[in-house]
Amino acid sequence: MPDSRIVIVTAGGPHVWVIVNAVQDRLGPVTVVMEEPESKARLLRNRARKLGWFNVAGQLGTMVFTRLRKLFLSRRDATALAGESVKPEPVADQAIVTVGSANSRELVDTLEKLRPQVVLLAGCRMLSQSTLDGIPCPVLNYHAGINPKYRGMNGAYWALATGDADNFGATVHAVDAGVDTGDVIYQVRGRPEAGDNLTNYALRLAVMSRDICVRAVEDALEGRLRPVRTDMPSQQWYHPTLWSYIWTGVTKGVW
Repeated sequence: MPDSRIVIVTAGGPHVWVIVNAVQDRLGPVTVVMEEPESKARLLRNRARKLGWFNVAGQLGTMVFTRLRKLFLSRRDATALAGESVKPEPVADQAIVTVGSANSRELVDTLEKLRPQVVLLAGCRMLSQSTLDGIPCPVLNYHAGINPKYRGMNGAYWALATGDADNFGATVHAVDAGVDTGDVIYQVRGRPEAGDNLTNYALRLAVMSRDICVRAVEDALEGRLRPVRTDMPSQQWYHPTLWSYIWTGVTKGVW
């Protein structure tokens, strides 16, 4: 397995390939470490311990609703963004290594073979402290929300749903063992466009975030990572329940 100075760890998705291809276009070859999908049943059980099964059932309803919409509209969403030089699919010769889980000894062993100078996480499992301790280079995370105010899931949606449209954006931050709690490196803010909704906010944000991802990776390669101060409250968010999602859509026009 040849050395790769840049590794991006992900579970995949068009928004991730937008970022992978942007980094690769600007900074050279990227090796993608692709983890296998996490068990939805296990994910829901773990979340139910925190939030209760009633809320989790509502969140599952929203997840199913938006997943069905994605099946029909994801290609159109990607096409609509193509005018911004988006590449939402892997290139033909993309280097990809598959592991069972990003949070595993298998990932650490893979990185030992690749010997990267920086690892960027983008849409993968949280890494435990023991996994992080086994990675000798800087580990960054692309988060589709403004930290620390919108940690966790669907940060852009929650910014809009709570009337905080000025914080529709994304963050690149250093990784620790918490949920998006590491030092902020870069942030970008913008606005959704007409017709945007929960199914394509991730893609919209990825397009907006290409530059900060490139800059953060480049800073790590050059040894000049500098955290920035953010004077914000900190809160972790999850998927909206189906009933709250519909209510917010009807009353506020935020879908």
